[in-house]
Amino acid sequence: MNSSSQATRIVVTGGAGYIGSHVVLALGEAGYDVLTYDNLSTGNRDAILSGELVVGDLADKDLLVKTLTEFKPAAVMHFAASIEVGESVVDPLKYYRNNSVNALNLLEALRVTGTGQMIFSSTAAVYGNPAQLPVTENTPLQPINPYGASKMMTERFLDDLAQANADFRYVALRYFNVAGADPETRLGQDYANPTHLITRALKTALGVFSRLQVFGTDYPTQDGTCIRDYIHVADLAQAHLDALRYLSTGAQSAVFNCGYGHGFSVRDVVAMAKEVTGIDFPVVETGRREGDPAELVAGCEKIHRELGWQPRFDDLKVILRTAWDWEKKLVARGG
Repeated sequence: MNSSSQATRIVVTGGAGYIGSHVVLALGEAGYDVLTYDNLSTGNRDAILSGELVVGDLADKDLLVKTLTEFKPAAVMHFAASIEVGESVVDPLKYYRNNSVNALNLLEALRVTGTGQMIFSSTAAVYGNPAQLPVTENTPLQPINPYGASKMMTERFLDDLAQANADFRYVALRYFNVAGADPETRLGQDYANPTHLITRALKTALGVFSRLQVFGTDYPTQDGTCIRDYIHVADLAQAHLDALRYLSTGAQSAVFNCGYGHGFSVRDVVAMAKEVTGIDFPVVETGRREGDPAELVAGCEKIHRELGWQPRFDDLKVILRTAWDWEKKLVARGG
């Protein structure tokens, strides 16, 4: 039996991944007792800088129930998911199984063990190609790829469970484009084949990739490339702690956008990456990538008002600089 107070015990699924590991670190620094549950398929054991690790898959309901029963957390934060939009279009069943079916397994385990609070890692991809910008939490959900659809289904699971069970409450955080790295360079994105624009741009600057591809220059935007709302991963981690405190007050289930409320085009990001690195790396413009909306910018008044969230890194140059410091550290250690 864990000796810490139940109120401070948190289980984090997918806590060895990029965003999850930053949240695990923030939880540990805030005094929480954290258990990471991760199958390490894309996560890194070394990225878990606080608490303990159980290596397990969300498909293993028996291990899930055993872990929750023994640890007795006050809440679960659920990050474990497949996240690549392009791959979801090519292999949709993988996304529905990993993101929707496995989320259902987790919710069944929560019900069996009486775990009454969950914070869910959702996505702006649930909005699809919205008719109006910025998008608010009330914007209709019309995902245009299986990744967004799989996350939307899990949000529906959560809402239906909360409606049916007064003892269960949740917060779904709809992330916009998460980027950057821990400002102290303890953590960052560390995937074998990253697809995120900022990471690929910086790795191209380092020579890991021979060129950076820009997918689509004919979108109905100012410069023809996609526009995204980039949020620093450390600010996003803070939003999870704010959501945890929100639920601890007995507040009702809720959904919040996580972004800064303004966007940058692909060309804006490429130009800033060249400025931050001081390297004029090769860029090749090519056709659109299936499943990409033209523009996604968050309406984020609700998260400020109801969670009291106060971001500290709302600056594209700062986002890129922290990510660049991390990439250079990976090179220095041979990663």
